[in-house]
Amino acid sequence: MIESMNLVILIASILVVVAVFTSLVSFRVGAPLLLVFLFVGLGAGEDGIGGIMFDNAPLAYFIGSIALALILFDSGFETQLRTLKIAAAPSLVLATIGVMITTFVIGGVTWLVLDVPWLVALLFGAIVSSTDAAAVFFLLRVGGINLRDRTRSTLEVESGSNDPMAVFLTISLVELIILGGGDNIAVELLQRFILQIGLGTVFGVAGGYALVQMINRVKLEPGLVPIITMACALALFGATSILGGSGFLAVYVAGLFAGNSKMHMSVGVRRFQHVTTWLAQIAMFVTLGLLATPSEFGAVIVPGVILALVLVFVARPVAVWLCLMFFNFSRNDTAFISWVGLRGAVSILLAIVPMVEGIPEGQLLFNTAFIVVITSLLLQGWTIRRVAKWLGIIVPPRHGPVDRIDLELPGNANQEIVVYRVHEASAVATGQRIPRWARPSLILRDGASLRPHSAGHIQAGDQVYIITPPRHVELLDQLFAGPAEGANDIDLFGDFSFPPDTHIADIGRLYGFAVDEDDAELTVADILKRDLSGDVELGDRVPYGTVELIVRRTDDEHGVIEVGLAVEQQKTKPKRRIPIFQSRAELLEIWKDWQKRKRAEKNAALTAGTPITALPTDDPDSGSDDELAGDPSENPVTDPDQEANPDPDHASSPSDPSAPDDKSTDAAKTPAPTAAKDDADTSSTTKAPGKKA
Repeated sequence: MIESMNLVILIASILVVVAVFTSLVSFRVGAPLLLVFLFVGLGAGEDGIGGIMFDNAPLAYFIGSIALALILFDSGFETQLRTLKIAAAPSLVLATIGVMITTFVIGGVTWLVLDVPWLVALLFGAIVSSTDAAAVFFLLRVGGINLRDRTRSTLEVESGSNDPMAVFLTISLVELIILGGGDNIAVELLQRFILQIGLGTVFGVAGGYALVQMINRVKLEPGLVPIITMACALALFGATSILGGSGFLAVYVAGLFAGNSKMHMSVGVRRFQHVTTWLAQIAMFVTLGLLATPSEFGAVIVPGVILALVLVFVARPVAVWLCLMFFNFSRNDTAFISWVGLRGAVSILLAIVPMVEGIPEGQLLFNTAFIVVITSLLLQGWTIRRVAKWLGIIVPPRHGPVDRIDLELPGNANQEIVVYRVHEASAVATGQRIPRWARPSLILRDGASLRPHSAGHIQAGDQVYIITPPRHVELLDQLFAGPAEGANDIDLFGDFSFPPDTHIADIGRLYGFAVDEDDAELTVADILKRDLSGDVELGDRVPYGTVELIVRRTDDEHGVIEVGLAVEQQKTKPKRRIPIFQSRAELLEIWKDWQKRKRAEKNAALTAGTPITALPTDDPDSGSDDELAGDPSENPVTDPDQEANPDPDHASSPSDPSAPDDKSTDAAKTPAPTAAKDDADTSSTTKAPGKKA
């Protein structure tokens, strides 16, 4: 027994080491790292070179649930409140309505492809409906893809919040299948949803608050704080699940609450969770890879690939488009969000549930879900950077690489020690003055510790210790980091730069373009905020006159602190415009244009022949158009206003050549007889063909 346990420990540690070292290959070839972890498990399994026999589905689900709970707690802990405010509404819509739309679309296709009962097909739709938090967080945070804050925040919050919805749908549908359905499935699902989501949210807030208070009030050994934080998160997960709520939602909300609260040792907790999350991802993906049997994939590879393609190119885009059309996302941003719908360990983990509960189609659903996940990681994970560049949504980074260490001051959560190694090309090393609030407390140079007043100018390679509030760290990064890639690119940031309080009228006089009278008192920052609807990001461009205004630098609150100017607009390469994913405003404009065209066609048809054919006569010799309308020489139409609004005196007596031409108020108030009015309409139509009668 002991030898067996030692063997398990040996094998597990070897698998972790192999997974870590294979990550080096992943970075070289650009493969998704989580896909590499998954293939390590497949290679070590019964059909791989390792030959390890592992078919314990309950154990795999247990390991995966713990790992996912830790990942979700960390993702909530790392999500800033500012990020949540930016993306709360669209993310929650995607995490609820988007998941349900995906479930029904994939469920319908599964019913056709796999030929299973419709409730089982719907179950498979729920299994693959959620994006994988681990995959999305890794690709966005580790992959180095710099996106607009709103797009990035939406993806991060959605990936962390849609897992509870998928878990709820999966478990509920499994229970309904076991019970043989129900009289009113929709009502039962709604009741379960309210219970799980409600309890998960309440317990999450309460658990996060209790965790913060305990850490701040109880004096613990610093090394124990991260451990007890992780233990409390897992305890909250288990307690919420036992009481009927969503444990995954509870740990995410608790992490969100704790991460945005003043908590002692938060830096140490973050550092510990970073390590724990990596270990959880490796353990989960390797375990799920061990559970799979590739020799069984042959029977489901074709339907699995079909379902994966439908998911990638139909279900996910439709769900994203329907959910985001009311939030004023651009087409390119919507297209990218729909592409970053990677399926990963969560889908495989949920696919274990039918096997654990003994559903006959459980193995079929697991193998199919595995194929869907592999296809998604290969297709989407491998191309996410290329798609972002193709759509033109990557924004330049605010600064280059930063060599920084965060240290927390004991007993004060409002201050922390930040240690920078000064980059040789940084603003500080090249002579820029350091703001008063950013002056260092200690400088290490060549192994010697120096006081700031005796160190002289800061040099490249110095280690600078600064005591600062956490909110100033991003600003400090810009001072001590190297230059950002493309930071001085003229094509990106323009030929010249101006302060944001420069008036647009001054720039217009300098470069010879006209400025609207309403804009004469506006600054360039005002113009940018107005034309960008307040959503200002680095690299945004606004054409004005013959030039383009460019957001060159921003602060941590997205305020403009430097504006670039491109003298020639034609130098700017236009963004690729996707022909789909129109927003609500664009759809409304399309509808208005269609209405205008219909009205124009109707008026043209009436002008061409309808009024004439409607005359109460069938006699072809009853008179020409001129005879019916009177002599056009007596009342020529030269004024457009007169054409659109016929003279009421003429309308009342079209056959009277002596009628006065000027309008009379009394005559205008007098209603014309019906026959005369018809004649007037006919006259107007005849005199001005093609115009609205």
